[in-house]
Amino acid sequence: MRVLSGMRPTGRLHLGHYHGVLVNWLKLQTEYECFFFAADWHALTTDYADPKGIKENVREMVLDWLSVGIDPKRTIIFRQSQIKEHAELHVLLSMITPLSWLERNPTYKEQLGELREKDLHTFGFLGYPVLQTADIIIYKAQKVPVGVDQAPHLELSREITRRFNHFYGQVFPEPQTILTETPKVLGTDGRKMSKSYNNAIFLSDPPQEAEKKMLAMMTDTARKRRTDAGNPGLCPFYQTYHALYSDAKTVAWVKEGCAAAGIGCTDCKKAVIPKVLALLEPIRKKRSELEADPAIVEAILKDGARCAFEAANKTMREVRAAMGLE
Repeated sequence: MRVLSGMRPTGRLHLGHYHGVLVNWLKLQTEYECFFFAADWHALTTDYADPKGIKENVREMVLDWLSVGIDPKRTIIFRQSQIKEHAELHVLLSMITPLSWLERNPTYKEQLGELREKDLHTFGFLGYPVLQTADIIIYKAQKVPVGVDQAPHLELSREITRRFNHFYGQVFPEPQTILTETPKVLGTDGRKMSKSYNNAIFLSDPPQEAEKKMLAMMTDTARKRRTDAGNPGLCPFYQTYHALYSDAKTVAWVKEGCAAAGIGCTDCKKAVIPKVLALLEPIRKKRSELEADPAIVEAILKDGARCAFEAANKTMREVRAAMGLE
């Protein structure tokens, strides 16, 4: 059973990426044949005007993958743009994809509204689900891990796949969703953790930096003084860190102590910070070892590209034959 998943290269990864994606990847690589790729062409759908940082972002991202335990001996790790067959299949799928399917894509509408500072009225941005479909089905992936909010994207890929098979025969399996739990990881300002919000705790942050960020993290804004009773349900730190790292006894202690003003926000944070630092320490250490060999990431991506090409090229020979192109 083959699994495919990709990630847009935005640079160093943070705790949101770890809990939302990488923990699941670590499990999947022990159960399936996995293809994990850096989606550098997808990065161009929004950052086409300033692409100079994409290559370095790929390197930083893959270093973090390796540091948490994504194993190139078990998985195929590659850069999307190194496999030109993705682009060929993208073109062929675009010939059969109705425009109305793309225009109703909820993410397309949402991001047009959210990213007003960028001109996203481009063919590439509108058609990115077609490229996403090509990324998946070119490897005949049967399973694709997504969060609940991303499931509609995969359904569009399934529709495109069905349409292709209807016209040209059963070339592709329809990719099935692996629904993944995506924990709510909030940043230091109480919003979703994101590099663009400057509120992230990175996997590669030194211990002092990570601790400093957590100590400064927003708590219950209604609790102005140490003697005020708090509401853990309104505290971003409690919602994220105690939910992810603390045992039931600690959670109960924090919840009761906060609500009765028996403990302060610093006490709440110091009860869990050592556990977060313990998680990050081996990741940071492994990253430091990998960084000592500047060529390692490119070597892994080159090996992965060789394996990915073999699979993609085989599929494209079937596609061309089915469409009467060779």
